[in-house]
Amino acid sequence: MVDRFVLDSFALLALLQDEQGARKVQDLFGRADKEECQLFFPVVNLGEVLYMVENRHGLEAAQETLAAIDQFPIEIVEVDRPLALSAARLKAATGIGYADCFVAALAQRLSGTVVTGDPDFLQMKDIVPIEWVPVAEPQ
Repeated sequence: MVDRFVLDSFALLALLQDEQGARKVQDLFGRADKEECQLFFPVVNLGEVLYMVENRHGLEAAQETLAAIDQFPIEIVEVDRPLALSAARLKAATGIGYADCFVAALAQRLSGTVVTGDPDFLQMKDIVPIEWVPVAEPQ
């Protein structure tokens, strides 16, 4: 069976902003292009990335970001009732951000691994497998 990875917004933003974790995400994209793994991203987290880009850089940048994401070897996963309920249970159990809970719930559904550098996911380390992307040291 092919490895399945669910990207968190943190990981995708690292790539889009060419941060330290970008290389790890690029490597996963290369593997996905060769059909060595599958990459997934909840639509809730797509919205999270786009509002962050628009907030920082404007609407045009958000539209360009969406066009770029649409070219990536990632399956954007719609939210259905079971996924929303799983995310709600994870939110209640861990208290981490609700959007992050969609990533973890989707990873559970797919028997996949979360890809993130977000330290909030430390609370999920016993719930879902996590592949950590490198993060820049604080200045």
